[in-house]
Amino acid sequence: MKPYYQDEHVTLYHGSYADHLEQMVGADAIVTDPPYGETSLVWDRWPSKWPSDLATVSNSLWCFGSFRMFMDNLPDFKAWKFSHEIVWEKHNGSGFAADKFRRVHELATLWYQGDWATIRHTVPTTPDASKRTVRRKERPPHMGEIVGTQYVSEDGGDRLMRSVLKVRSEHGRAVHPTQKPLGIVTPLIEFSVPIGGLVVDPFAGSGTTLLAAKLSGRRAIGTEVSEAYCEAAARRLSQQAFDLEGIA
Repeated sequence: MKPYYQDEHVTLYHGSYADHLEQMVGADAIVTDPPYGETSLVWDRWPSKWPSDLATVSNSLWCFGSFRMFMDNLPDFKAWKFSHEIVWEKHNGSGFAADKFRRVHELATLWYQGDWATIRHTVPTTPDASKRTVRRKERPPHMGEIVGTQYVSEDGGDRLMRSVLKVRSEHGRAVHPTQKPLGIVTPLIEFSVPIGGLVVDPFAGSGTTLLAAKLSGRRAIGTEVSEAYCEAAARRLSQQAFDLEGIA
């Protein structure tokens, strides 16, 4: 089937992921934001068993969602093992209830197959400009015996990235109702996919995952059932100018 959009980094198909599984096989990671199935909107319907279908494509899966979404559809993840989650803290709320805590976050969960030691992942770090000192500390009691009784703590330089990431939502500028910002998708891709590697998004929407992959020097294949959003994604991808030389 002819791609709806294609360049040297990205291929986008108009249609269901089920029609393009062969092209996706061998991806380094799936990074996607499926419909959560939490509203009465026509498009907001959980695609049944899609995690099982995609288990043949890659051994690594980042999936956005709410805790309710994952609990309601947990059997669909039976082919996968849970690794960990990050929390995306937004500047605005997305909850619909007036008698509950205002929800200003979403989850991105990492699932994998096989042995975790064989799953490609890069230690996520963030710069810390403070003066570097090295200290040896006693392990806190709640950590128990973990390879010795002391560990080294370094101040300054790169620090391990926190599991709660504060990134402004796309509210007011999005072309898709659940459009994710590049700032929350890019760290997931960089964690799981090497430079030049392949990212797959079966629910491409307006193309944020594809664009994040392209900007960070990765390749991407996406599918989207809505032609209108395929067009929006194609515009976003074609209007960008990139210089990928020097990315490491």
